[in-house]
Amino acid sequence: MDETLRQLGGLLLGAVPTVILLALLYVLYKTIVHKPLRRVLDERRSKTEGAVEKSRADIAAAEARTSEYEQRLREARATLFRAQEARRKEALDARTVAMNEARTKAQAQVQAAKADIEKDREAAQTGLQGQVQALAIEIMRRVLEPAGARR
Repeated sequence: MDETLRQLGGLLLGAVPTVILLALLYVLYKTIVHKPLRRVLDERRSKTEGAVEKSRADIAAAEARTSEYEQRLREARATLFRAQEARRKEALDARTVAMNEARTKAQAQVQAAKADIEKDREAAQTGLQGQVQALAIEIMRRVLEPAGARR
């Protein structure tokens, strides 16, 4: 067993330079490759995340501008609609006034025509009364006239 321990001790003593070289290689790898690589990857990630955050902020700003634009568009449409309604109401009011004036004129003309017709009727009735009396006298004269004098 002593021999085995001695051989094992020799092997361990021979492995010390390998362990030292392996530790040195690990330290060199960490310093030369791993740290700069990690720094580049972290920088790339921060730039990527920064770009993503910037794009999100730009999207939010664009959505806010779009919302504001849509609100102003709705307000402009409402203003235009109110103006159209006001113009339509004015036109309807003007039309109503014109119709009322036309109706008043037509009623005045109808009343004037009725008065003229009534005057004409009265004049015709008076004329007919005079003719009735003249015809009655003529009829009585012819009826009372002797039979031989008629022709």
